[in-house]
Amino acid sequence: MWLRNLRNSKGQAMVEMALVLPVVLVLILGTLEVGRIINASLVVNHAARAGARAGALNAQDSEIVSKVNQALLAIDNGQTEIFIEPSEVNRQAGQSVTVEVRFPVTMYTPLIGKLLSNPFIVKSEVTMRVE
Repeated sequence: MWLRNLRNSKGQAMVEMALVLPVVLVLILGTLEVGRIINASLVVNHAARAGARAGALNAQDSEIVSKVNQALLAIDNGQTEIFIEPSEVNRQAGQSVTVEVRFPVTMYTPLIGKLLSNPFIVKSEVTMRVE
């Protein structure tokens, strides 16, 4: 008698696992994707700050782009967009220089990619006064 009950409970556990496993996997993978976005956001913010600091020290645009790319070295995928306003020709002491960095983060989880735009654009804009 107890052998038959043991077999029935094994089947019940398999059905419960089949129902719960997809939800748990989506939660785990969603957490990983959000972590990747937060990591990219921190790195992009640091890169924009490094570029704005170089611009505040009256560096040329090519030097600013180089500083941003150095800061993005860990995550760069070659699709980063860097905007510098104003250009080095119009930049004077006392003005503000703004560096904007846009970085696309590709979603690898299919369901999360459908919920958020894929690729998800992480953007940071930093303004500093030129010295």
